[in-house]
Amino acid sequence: MFVKDVTVENQVGLHARPATFFIQKANEFKSSIWVEKEERRVNAKSLLGVLSLGIMGGTDIRIIADGSDEEAAVDGLVALVKSGFNE
Repeated sequence: MFVKDVTVENQVGLHARPATFFIQKANEFKSSIWVEKEERRVNAKSLLGVLSLGIMGGTDIRIIADGSDEEAAVDGLVALVKSGFNE
């Protein structure tokens, strides 16, 4: 299991468009991946799950992966979040 915390820096957070990019990136990996906000954990490959967290700009989230490519998965998603989803 590999875990990293990251702050969502784009103003609007993970609304529909950035959440779609996030899920597409998560689906590039074989590992099971989750996103945690406070005490809630959802499947990072589920659009409905990610949107249900209501992640706004400035929110800290935790990305967790477990599997053969877990480190690459977490690092790739952290990099995407830090990029601000090019918005």
